[in-house]
Amino acid sequence: MAGTHRWQTALAVVVVVFLIATGLLVSAVPLKDGARDWFAPLAAGGWMAWTFPTAAFFLTILALLSLMAVWEYASPGGHPRVGILRFETTRGDRLFVSLLGSAFIHLAWLGLVGPGLWWALALSVVYAIAVFRYV
Repeated sequence: MAGTHRWQTALAVVVVVFLIATGLLVSAVPLKDGARDWFAPLAAGGWMAWTFPTAAFFLTILALLSLMAVWEYASPGGHPRVGILRFETTRGDRLFVSLLGSAFIHLAWLGLVGPGLWWALALSVVYAIAVFRYV
């Protein structure tokens, strides 16, 4: 019983920290003419273009890795499984394959369609679900 509460607490902590960090990130977005400029640098004069989308991307990757750790703690993965690609994968492997594939989907979308990435994001989510289900 105590182990169940520990992983649920860890899950709640990850979600709360993600929400707080996202709120702090949104509050750090500079204002331009009274509205938030989502693509303006968060740190003027910094060495990297830390815009809101860039920071949100890395924050999301950190949250996914943290959620994967909590999931593994709550229910250890056990034996790797063989999917349609015919090689053994664990949950971590499938997360890596889904993130890598999503990066390629976004790059291909940028090259073939243009900068509107919302449909690429939707396609990446469908791809990630398929990887976790069938690979």
